[in-house]
Amino acid sequence: MTYQTISEMFSQSVNANKEKPAYFEKIDDKWEPLTYGDVETLVERFAAGLASLGIGKDDKVAIQSANRVRWAVSDYAIAGLGAVSVTVYPTLIPAQIKYIIDNSDTTYVITENRDQTGKVLSFIQDSPKLNGIIAMDNEHNPENNIFGFDYIMEQGDQYIKDQGFSIHDSAKTAKPDDLLTLIYTSGTTGNPKGVMLTHKNLISNIQSGKKAIDIGPEDIFLSFLPLSHVFERMTGHYTGFSSGATTYYAEGVDTVADNMGEVRPTIMVAVPRLYEKIHAKVLDKVSKDPAIRQKIFWWAIGTGEKAAEYFTRGKEPSGFLAFKFKIADKLVFSKLKEKVGGRLRFFVSGGAPLSAAVGKFFASANIPILEGYGLTETSPVITCNREELYKFGTVGCPIDGVEVKIADDGEILCKGDNVMIGYYKNDEATKESIDEDGWFYTGDIGMFEEEDGYLKITDRKKSLLVTSGGKNVAPAPMEIALTSSKYIEQCLVIGDKRNFISALIVPSFEWLNEWATEQGISTEDRTTLIKNPAVLELFDAEVTLAMNAFSRYEQVKKFTLLSKEWTIESGEATPKLSVKRKNVLSNYADVIDEMYAG
Repeated sequence: MTYQTISEMFSQSVNANKEKPAYFEKIDDKWEPLTYGDVETLVERFAAGLASLGIGKDDKVAIQSANRVRWAVSDYAIAGLGAVSVTVYPTLIPAQIKYIIDNSDTTYVITENRDQTGKVLSFIQDSPKLNGIIAMDNEHNPENNIFGFDYIMEQGDQYIKDQGFSIHDSAKTAKPDDLLTLIYTSGTTGNPKGVMLTHKNLISNIQSGKKAIDIGPEDIFLSFLPLSHVFERMTGHYTGFSSGATTYYAEGVDTVADNMGEVRPTIMVAVPRLYEKIHAKVLDKVSKDPAIRQKIFWWAIGTGEKAAEYFTRGKEPSGFLAFKFKIADKLVFSKLKEKVGGRLRFFVSGGAPLSAAVGKFFASANIPILEGYGLTETSPVITCNREELYKFGTVGCPIDGVEVKIADDGEILCKGDNVMIGYYKNDEATKESIDEDGWFYTGDIGMFEEEDGYLKITDRKKSLLVTSGGKNVAPAPMEIALTSSKYIEQCLVIGDKRNFISALIVPSFEWLNEWATEQGISTEDRTTLIKNPAVLELFDAEVTLAMNAFSRYEQVKKFTLLSKEWTIESGEATPKLSVKRKNVLSNYADVIDEMYAG
């Protein structure tokens, strides 16, 4: 297939795969399929319904929903009209949603359910450009400008009959340089910025990504990362559909483990936290096994580590090592593979740095995790590891058509068709991010490995700490090491203009409560729990272990446990659950000062 726009990609893919399952969604505890032909019909009807409302080229339509079939249908329908999709995380609070709706000039919002509709209703009267809500759950109240999804499709049926509307004819009107979508960066400071991505931006990333990693019509995706973000949208949503693959929508974040066993995906896109949790659960189970089973497990890991030297380079071990790995696989690794479905080809990791230790653990079982790197502004992929060569601690090499260089101060710069055209209604921010020669300034610090030209990310430029002793400290590697502990859910390393490094730590209360119960310690009150001497001793040991790989001046000398998670609602986390450093530092200033007192 040759296509230059998302609309063309959609038309060609549905024409080539009419009878093949495109999506599965769980309804009444049963996975229900939709073929590519079914999706084509739904998209045409819904696009026609939107057109009947007067929505056309360049109009902004927001999608405010968790992952589901109607999210995909909405996206392709909006693109097919030449309109612009505005993606909204359903986890956002009304004030945050209102800013995005107003700033983007959105005319209609497609909402998932009554809860999401209620958020929009709370401010719709104060958003003059917002004409109405289209409810996926079919809530219908025209007096309040709420229209059911099925009602819009019924209006579309009439529009098709009266106007002779065709989604394929309409799709031809889109041009590669037309704006496809506005995605608001979560940002760790200030209001989010609307990243303007064109059809060409996304198409370039799809096509280059498929050259780097093989994806075909036999592949099965399990989708659970938010489609509101470009990572899942490009890698799973668009790339999978353009390849004729099949996508299952997970029931929710909490059911991903169960859904993996049911769906048995061949490819799965996730963030490092999923792999860390799987790793922690496996090790926790092993620690409770009889001594002989523990011995077999660690023998298998040792064997797998030697075999991984071949697997990570696209090769197979031979001789006695191959024989030993076959035994290790049968006794240990086959069980882990069954937990992730039994036919997984590889995981794709992005959105945050992956712990090398976790990556090596999966590689030992011959379960590849291909880590990549990019930003919303780059559609998103800049670099990625390959099946034939993946190296933990790196994010791979640039994909086709993308140039990468390191500035004099260590900042990673990127240039290519994947780079956004700018921030919506924010020329000043655009000029700060993209220079006259088209180089995008990522804000990340990194370096290329001499051996293979693979890129290493060392930290965010603005996150670097300079101690009062003049030492430069990158907090990200330390935070990765700390959160590798199953007992640590979130952390923030501190030390800028201070005389030593400290950390704020939010425990993983799931694991801490289990440990405390075994120790006979009450878990009823979190504030009391985190002050318990035995708990502090536990975390002191975890922090000490995590700091072993760092220089003395980098190591965390003091830490404070916190009883509350950093959330979107508290303003301390982004929708991607990245920590908003500035806000946390402000909110916990007294706690931090106490650590440095005296």
